[in-house]
Amino acid sequence: METHLLRFSSTIPRTGLHHPIRSPPRQSKTISVSAGGGRASSFDAEAYEAERLRLDTAARDSMAMVADRDIVGGGGEGEVDGDGKAWKWRIRKRIWDLMEAEGIARNPRPVHHRIPNFDGAGSAAVALGRLEEFEKAECVKVNPDSPQKQVRFLTLTGGKKLLTPQPRLRTGFFSVLESRLLAPSSIMEACTSVGVAKFGRPIGLDEKIKVDLIVIGSVAVDPRTGARLGKGEGFAELEYGMLRYMGAIDDSTLVITSVHDWQLVDDIPTANLLIHDVPVDIICTPTQVIYTNTSIPKPQGIYWDKLSPEKLGQIRVLRDLKRRIERETGQTLPSGPSEKLPPTARRK
Repeated sequence: METHLLRFSSTIPRTGLHHPIRSPPRQSKTISVSAGGGRASSFDAEAYEAERLRLDTAARDSMAMVADRDIVGGGGEGEVDGDGKAWKWRIRKRIWDLMEAEGIARNPRPVHHRIPNFDGAGSAAVALGRLEEFEKAECVKVNPDSPQKQVRFLTLTGGKKLLTPQPRLRTGFFSVLESRLLAPSSIMEACTSVGVAKFGRPIGLDEKIKVDLIVIGSVAVDPRTGARLGKGEGFAELEYGMLRYMGAIDDSTLVITSVHDWQLVDDIPTANLLIHDVPVDIICTPTQVIYTNTSIPKPQGIYWDKLSPEKLGQIRVLRDLKRRIERETGQTLPSGPSEKLPPTARRK
């Protein structure tokens, strides 16, 4: 089945009743390249991966606590709570539960408190890779999550520059990878977190770089409006804000997400989105490509008055940037209200 090109103009059914197109989508052929290349003697891949998994588990456990707390403290079902959190968690939980119940969730599992991997992620990536917008792009920023691994592979094998963040920004900022600097046997590994740490070139906030396209993971997305929900930690929004600060992107830089059809929803209230929430321009699923024609404004940078001291304390690159701006301007930047974060969510 050929991928459909749609421009939504009508309301879709609610997710609980929605079923995607049942005709079998064109299946992508995931090219497997054995890992290889020269490993720096000082880099212990097994230790790095073990520590990454440990920290990710701790962060997911923490976010589960946050979600439970916010839902209990929020409004009832169908209500939008005052702090703008409970309704988001209800939608996320509905999608995570649905993906597990319908058997479309794929490893790593369970998909709760993750950007969920799904059956057909490769097909969605192939559809994305066929977009004219992707083909023309020279530098693509792609999130580090499992369902977008094939997008990272297509970026590198297409001769493009891949910009990807350090997981949860815990050890740094962004890394750049280019296939011309990689052995062919290393390209598949370079699409993993370990590979990014091994082969990527870390960059700082002073890097002069132009990003032509942003690919972002989602838990839920509304095809009518382009409104999107991530897994709730806010890192995609912070990454976007920092790229705006660097001048690497602007309002015209397209944002694309790849999701399963059952991650399409129609109950994200755009009036209750926050100023830093990032909308999407294009949605790629295993069966369709949707241009949202979103009218939701894109964030203009980092909104310091929305960042709690605790959240700022998680991310070193943000702390360094805040100190630098304050030093250069001689002014103290605002900070958001304090929030109670579980101890395991804190990052150095």
